[in-house]
Amino acid sequence: MNKFLRSSLFQAFVYLVLVYLAGVMGFKIIYNYTWIDAIYMTVITITTVGFGEVHPLSTSEKIYTSVLIICSIFIVGYAIKVASEYILSTNRIGNLRLRKVQKQIDLLNNHIIVCGFGRNGQQAAQKLAAYNRPFVIVEMDEEVIDKMDDDLLFVHGNADEDETLLKAGIERASTIICALPSDADNLFVVLSARQINEDIKIISRASQETSYKKLKLAGANNVIMPDRIGGDHMASLVVVPDLVEFLDNLTVSGEQDSINVEQIAFEKVCPDGAEKAIKELDLRKKTGCSIIGYKTSDGEYVVNPEPSTLVQQNSKLIVIGRPNQIDNLKELYDV
Repeated sequence: MNKFLRSSLFQAFVYLVLVYLAGVMGFKIIYNYTWIDAIYMTVITITTVGFGEVHPLSTSEKIYTSVLIICSIFIVGYAIKVASEYILSTNRIGNLRLRKVQKQIDLLNNHIIVCGFGRNGQQAAQKLAAYNRPFVIVEMDEEVIDKMDDDLLFVHGNADEDETLLKAGIERASTIICALPSDADNLFVVLSARQINEDIKIISRASQETSYKKLKLAGANNVIMPDRIGGDHMASLVVVPDLVEFLDNLTVSGEQDSINVEQIAFEKVCPDGAEKAIKELDLRKKTGCSIIGYKTSDGEYVVNPEPSTLVQQNSKLIVIGRPNQIDNLKELYDV
């Protein structure tokens, strides 16, 4: 709870007690009321309920009562305001939603953290959702959070603060995507993430050329420059338009009717652990998909590998096919 709110609530309570005691003691000591009558007069005066006085008031009693009413109006109004803010801050629907979401986040392992829910962050979230990958969004703009779908997991806070990243489960996460609009903010997130979790994969966005090397030195595994990609893509549409349009049609968006490229790990195609040559797998005959790439266990990529290439442990195959062929691949190998 906010410390300022707690102190205000205590202050309002003290004011209420003081005005109540002032009323009771004033009627008792100054005007010689009985304790019961003094309490009664104080209560009906402070609450302004309009019940009758215990006896007709003298001029001085009327003045004293009027001053007590004016003071109590402001104090009671202030107390109601503070109490209302307290109730809303501790029980509002938003806080209930935060607690519910946090419980779900605490159960996640090997999930992805997306920092920033701007244009790039939303695109990343859509892709992850399409592939049914668990992810958590870190966003500090409350208005953006309010507009999110109810099924999205999120943390409200500044992504460059360790406490926020810990709430997102960075210690258990497999990947973090830094999609904040500021390169400086992304740099802070990369540094924090690498310090907390040495094994996490970090993918960061960059706007400036000078930020690329800094982010890599800070610990980012991959640095993406959307502006460079966009400019290169537009130029390619001029130089090799047919090729670019063809590649644009090879999507990995995750939609069942549009997937054309997929990756498959060694343990999926060789469940027994025995290394085999690509021609022995015979993926083309089994699924209709063609192998267009091979990622070795050392992380090197081989384009259009030879049929005799040995598929080794910790490697991956990149295949291409029509949507129905990709579906066959997923069904056969449980991708």
